[in-house]
Amino acid sequence: MCAGCNEKIMAKRPRIAVVGSANVDLTTFADQFPKPGETIFGRKFDLGFGGKGANQAVAARLCGADVFMVARVGDDLFGPSTIKNFQELGIDATHVRQVAGVSSGVAPIFVDPSGQNRIIVVKGANDELKPAGVEAAAEMLKRADCIVLQFEIPLETVYYTIKFARKHGIRCILNPAPAQPMDVKAITDLDYFVPNESEAEAISGMPVRNLDDAKRCAGKLLASGIGRVIITLGANGSLLAGSEGMQHVPAFSMKSVDSTGAGDAFIGSFATFLGEGLPEQEAVMRANLYAGLSTTGVGTQKSFYDRTRFDAEWGARTKS
Repeated sequence: MCAGCNEKIMAKRPRIAVVGSANVDLTTFADQFPKPGETIFGRKFDLGFGGKGANQAVAARLCGADVFMVARVGDDLFGPSTIKNFQELGIDATHVRQVAGVSSGVAPIFVDPSGQNRIIVVKGANDELKPAGVEAAAEMLKRADCIVLQFEIPLETVYYTIKFARKHGIRCILNPAPAQPMDVKAITDLDYFVPNESEAEAISGMPVRNLDDAKRCAGKLLASGIGRVIITLGANGSLLAGSEGMQHVPAFSMKSVDSTGAGDAFIGSFATFLGEGLPEQEAVMRANLYAGLSTTGVGTQKSFYDRTRFDAEWGARTKS
């Protein structure tokens, strides 16, 4: 999977644990979004595996990491298929458990011709991933170099896992998606807080319409006690912010087809690149490219590049 890696990257294969959601994505492509009460014909339909946690796990795995998933799925037809998908991709699904009497998480996604999307997530079994489930996976989690979290599981589980990571000296990355009210004091032990523009705006209460807005928002988040913030800005790249200052990391030019899952591609690849020992700025730059490439294909996990394809693109776009 890492045939295109250079010696520096090959020196370390990170172990990444994702504690998070697993959904099935139901994606509809249409020329426009329907008005209230209106029925329209769509152009195409696609069914695929998704959920922010699962997407981030797949991105990390395709980038070359050893990946372990902690999740809950339903006892419907989607549950066993989700577990099988993890296994076929080489992701350790020992702690992906079915919950009786509950549906798997699903995400109906609607995409317009520009590639913009609107998503409704029904969490289902994802709500059954409690702190006890994290504790049951403790021995596996202790062996991880990094733990990745999102907001599609109960907040109490997110807070518990952050404390667990800090107690055991494990790097922890939180993607606060979808955005919701949270206890900032419960997440200050994080290593990285990584929202996109809309999530940063919802959490901070400040508009994020451009880079200057993002800088002001990042400053407020840092002032609240969060150590390091990365605000992903889509086609405008990313803003990396910490106590030493802020740095804009530009995006790469892409012909976007479907932006669904781009944020997850960024998180999973960033965790991998950082875990390989790359400098922080380069890890963000590479994650920008990986996320951008994901928008050139349809769907979420199916649009993610494997490491060989990514390394070829990186080499072509960064050679002097």
